[in-house]
Amino acid sequence: MPSDLRALALTCSLKPSPDPSSSESLARQVLDELTGHGVRGESLRVVDHRVSPGVAVDMGQGDEWPVLREKLLAADILVLATPTWVGHMSSVAQRVLERINAELSETDDEGRPSMYGKVAVIAVVGNEDGAHKIVADCVQALNDCGFTIPATGSTYWNSEAMNPKDYIDLDRTPEPVATTTATVARNAVHLARLLRERQYPRP
Repeated sequence: MPSDLRALALTCSLKPSPDPSSSESLARQVLDELTGHGVRGESLRVVDHRVSPGVAVDMGQGDEWPVLREKLLAADILVLATPTWVGHMSSVAQRVLERINAELSETDDEGRPSMYGKVAVIAVVGNEDGAHKIVADCVQALNDCGFTIPATGSTYWNSEAMNPKDYIDLDRTPEPVATTTATVARNAVHLARLLRERQYPRP
């Protein structure tokens, strides 16, 4: 189905390209499902860019967040993908949320917060537990900044307890993960189309 919707996956792996990344693998699976609904998608590994700490849209002095921000502003759907480290999202994901927080001070041409009308979904992988807490934290932060989260707005995979394994080393994608990922994409596209047609009211 053709669509003019665009998706951006911000992959918050701690591994720079071209190192294999389980987070990027799951993010790309979400993008593949979105592509099946006619959505154009792009995946960026945040650690490949110099994203300075701070809560402004541009921290200056070589900060590359403004480049990523321009892509975010052009996207209808954000896929935020993160590994689980010591039970939490990666430090890269935390920094992305801190930088997105600056959007609370930004508005569109009609006075709405800049992230209004955009859909966000979460993808989490890890060889330890923590996905539900990570999703909860990400959803709260993104919603606070103006993103809308669809029903079944996250997909994740954790290895079994005390038996660490990486998602990219699996022989195949587990059926529950594949099914959930497909649902995430389908619902994200549905919601993004609705918001494209009926944006939130002006303040």
